[in-house]
Amino acid sequence: MNKAESKYFNTALRMDEALISLLRVKDLEYITVKEICEKAGVNRSTFYLHYETIGDLLSETIETVNRRFLSCFSEETRGIAERLDQSSLSDLNLIKQDYLHPYLRFVSENKDLYRAAFRNPREMQAQTRYQYIKKYIVEPILKRFGIPETYWRYYTVYYIEGITAIVKEWLETDCRDPVEMIASVIEKCVHSSHSAPEGIHREPSAAPAVPPPSETMA
Repeated sequence: MNKAESKYFNTALRMDEALISLLRVKDLEYITVKEICEKAGVNRSTFYLHYETIGDLLSETIETVNRRFLSCFSEETRGIAERLDQSSLSDLNLIKQDYLHPYLRFVSENKDLYRAAFRNPREMQAQTRYQYIKKYIVEPILKRFGIPETYWRYYTVYYIEGITAIVKEWLETDCRDPVEMIASVIEKCVHSSHSAPEGIHREPSAAPAVPPPSETMA
């Protein structure tokens, strides 16, 4: 990256951070270019050099955040959705430290981002990511474990919204408690509650545990 590219990137990053900061306290429709420029320390002409609209900035912000988030995970834990059919049942337990620790560290290091996402879920495309996790990760895992389709919607809500609620509560404390403690809380909440629906036999070790709601962005 040459000097000009570096300057362009750093300016774009400042505007990303300015937008996230504003989304913490305001709805997107009430945020102005002037406010973004003031927070980012740039002028309006610089903004329009990069983007046509605030919506363009938001799209770039989300894309940048997703890249940063995925970079927190090892090669082995990335791309799990593409390996679900080939993975053993024991490997489909995704509520474990390999996934939880990077996820929770990212939350702790990006508290403003998550507060903004919880305040503005539609603008931050939370529902799109929820549906992706539901369709391509949660439901295939439930199917592999033999959970009847009529139960899927309830399992999905329990896993994703349950973990999200814990993260929201953690943010209320400004992520004061350590990542290891929150990961342990999530693991115990999920694994202690595994039982087959009435009338369905499943081996005790065969307990589906789906991933944290990373792409609901989270």
